[in-house]
Amino acid sequence: MTTAYNPDGLGTGGWTAAVRQQLGLGRLLPLGGPRDGAWLSERAAADELRLAATEVTGAVLGRLRLSLADPEGAGRPAVPPPPSALPPGPLRIDGEFAAGPAEPLPAVAERLREVLFAGATKRLGLRVAEVDLRVTALLGPSGKSAAGPPAGTAAPAGPDGGRPDAVRAAAPEGEPESLASAVPGVAYPTRTLGGAAVITAGHVRVELATAAGHRPLEVARAVRARLAAALPGAPSVAVLVTAVGVGREG
Repeated sequence: MTTAYNPDGLGTGGWTAAVRQQLGLGRLLPLGGPRDGAWLSERAAADELRLAATEVTGAVLGRLRLSLADPEGAGRPAVPPPPSALPPGPLRIDGEFAAGPAEPLPAVAERLREVLFAGATKRLGLRVAEVDLRVTALLGPSGKSAAGPPAGTAAPAGPDGGRPDAVRAAAPEGEPESLASAVPGVAYPTRTLGGAAVITAGHVRVELATAAGHRPLEVARAVRARLAAALPGAPSVAVLVTAVGVGREG
């Protein structure tokens, strides 16, 4: 088996854009546990959490950062991880938000904390140990801060499930990509780390976006099972999810 890597004839400008796209993914967060062999980009996770945070009235989410809660205690993945991916371990969510005057700040923070925790664990499949929030601004009666929106505030991902500068959708090419694309919940392959499917001796890494209404962890597990069973030699499989909620209305 050979490495399925298609540079798409990129010139200098194309490679610069590709590097920006890769950096735009942020950290590659462990999705599930050590045996799940799946990762989720921090950008995709943050977009989904920002969308969930809009349910909390009286709060505007600002900066959001996801990292390992205990880097020293992280485990070893069962399969080779994507480049620079974080090892499996519980995560910590650090966030900043602005709050209005309608209720005590601790109450707003607790509601926002619960929504972020549920969004990360139930909607995405991330393991979260801590959610630490800090109030950085107060909202006026109009719901706006006199100093403008909290730093780091960004609109939730659009109906395509990800920003165009963050992921590159791709048509399936080759057996691994075709097999992965046929799994329910896979919206399309993406190419950010060089190719939608990268094949080395005894191992396959696939990169994809998941469709609205499908939990990324469950989709990744199904993709891994499909490829491990169908590909010659039963290779180990790693899945990187770069966008979620593709096809969501509104």
